[in-house]
Amino acid sequence: MESISRRTHTCGQLRPDHAGATVTLHGWVDSIRDKGGVMFLILRDRYGMVQVTLDERCGDGAWTDAKAARLEYVLEVEGAVHKRADSAINSKMETGSIEVLAERVRILSTTKPLPFTINSDKIASEEVRLNYRYLDLRRPPLQRALMTRHKAALSTRTYMDAHGFCEVETPILNRSTPEGARDYLVPSRVHPGHWYALPQSPQIFKQLLMVSGMDRYFQIVKCFRDEDLRADRQPEFTQIDVEMSFCTRDLIVEIANGLVRQVWSDVIGVAVGDIPTITYHESMDRFGRDAPDMRFGMEHTTLDWSGTDFRVIASAVEQGGIVKAMVVKDAVEGTSRKVIDGWTEFVKRYRLGGLLWGKVTADGWTGPLSKVEESYREMIPDVEVGDVVLVAAGPAAHVHAGLGKLRETIARQRDLIPADAFAFVWVVDFPAFEQDEETGHWTAMHHPFTKPLDEHIGWLGTDKMGDILSDAYDLCCNGYEIGGGSIRIFDSEVQAKVFSALGLSDEEAQDKFGFLMDALQYGAPPHGGLAMGFDRWCMLLCGTENIRDVIAFPKTTTAQDLMAGAPNLVDSAQLEELFVRNTND
Repeated sequence: MESISRRTHTCGQLRPDHAGATVTLHGWVDSIRDKGGVMFLILRDRYGMVQVTLDERCGDGAWTDAKAARLEYVLEVEGAVHKRADSAINSKMETGSIEVLAERVRILSTTKPLPFTINSDKIASEEVRLNYRYLDLRRPPLQRALMTRHKAALSTRTYMDAHGFCEVETPILNRSTPEGARDYLVPSRVHPGHWYALPQSPQIFKQLLMVSGMDRYFQIVKCFRDEDLRADRQPEFTQIDVEMSFCTRDLIVEIANGLVRQVWSDVIGVAVGDIPTITYHESMDRFGRDAPDMRFGMEHTTLDWSGTDFRVIASAVEQGGIVKAMVVKDAVEGTSRKVIDGWTEFVKRYRLGGLLWGKVTADGWTGPLSKVEESYREMIPDVEVGDVVLVAAGPAAHVHAGLGKLRETIARQRDLIPADAFAFVWVVDFPAFEQDEETGHWTAMHHPFTKPLDEHIGWLGTDKMGDILSDAYDLCCNGYEIGGGSIRIFDSEVQAKVFSALGLSDEEAQDKFGFLMDALQYGAPPHGGLAMGFDRWCMLLCGTENIRDVIAFPKTTTAQDLMAGAPNLVDSAQLEELFVRNTND
């Protein structure tokens, strides 16, 4: 077979300055238009598209091979670049002011019938596209997403290097230390009955690097969590992992803000200004969520309706619940009872009994809220004629969750979210621990290596556990948590108190985290860090709400790779070699 010629230019590279040059191109046939005596091929590669023209000026061989070409055939084209007449310029193509007059066309590869059309506006189902992901990745939007990801990683490494950080790889095969989700486990062949775990994060190792004196570490790293999936989660994900010695929260926030500004500027040309900071409790009060979307208003107001005679509200308050209101501006017109019923059913998913609502008209209030005493309705701020007011009452966690999620749903329904906007915010001072409603057991809200605020350390193991705040912080953007971290515990005695407060015996703590506990006794410096969700960053940079759009070979919401057929069954002989038995046999 004749060897291919060396490519001189990419399909997206040619401009009027190249007019008169003879070029060699390689690419896929994106479209074909045969006008009889004239043929137009659009040739595509990951850099762009270019029109290849064939007419009576071309050689017979070029015409014959071009006539045999079909969509997604791979071609080699040699020809001269011609500048188009002004009337023939295609403004929809970056190369639309030129064309390549083919002198030679050679088919390098053919294709069998395609499962879907690559260049069609009618996109096939996601299942079909994931089955043929290598074809799906030929589509320019996905190729642009992967290029965005590449640029974001490059920008990150440049910034971190400039600020004294060293990229260090940490182990993938480690011991199991569950951090809130299930580990992916790997059996050991050479140690029968023993297992490795894939890391949910490099947390312990990056703390050990601080003990080792590395001072400033980062890593763009793969992590794994066996948890239920959704649009912004994958079982294997990538994070920008960062740790610093001799730092405060303010210094870490400063470094992270600089990274965000550089990546957003380098990749999409957006200038990120000042990033505000709010506390966890303020975030929950105003937005009902610890990852608030601040691109629009419709904030919550917590109401003191403890003295109302309205029985539904009074009962919730008597049982220790809270009352919150949300005002939907200018919504009376177009908000039917059916719409309100839909909102009510929505909040029931979050264990709320329902919603109280009222429409404010020129003639007064209508709906259930019209029955609440006027003095209590007047506590709701910023209410005007034309507004719809929603009130939820019940346990704080349920009210926050239901009304918080409803706020975002209504904003999407009413088109209140500005396009191409990025609203960053730091959320700080998280509760250090949360209590399981059913078992009463305490768990770490972030992870057990997070340092409580100094003034709260004495409350460990007391009845004030629920009041302990941590030196933890999350970076949020547009309703997504895109980064989170904390100042770490570097005193082994404090770390032991935290483990004890969480119900771990000394033996259990030593078994799970002994090497960290030992390391903290050898001159551990004060340190802290964070991890940025790199996949979510790329999702925001690309303007998509589906994380699978920015990952080359993603898993489905059932954690499957449809193309490769993973996970798959393994031969019983291989399992025996690993001392594992298939319980389904």
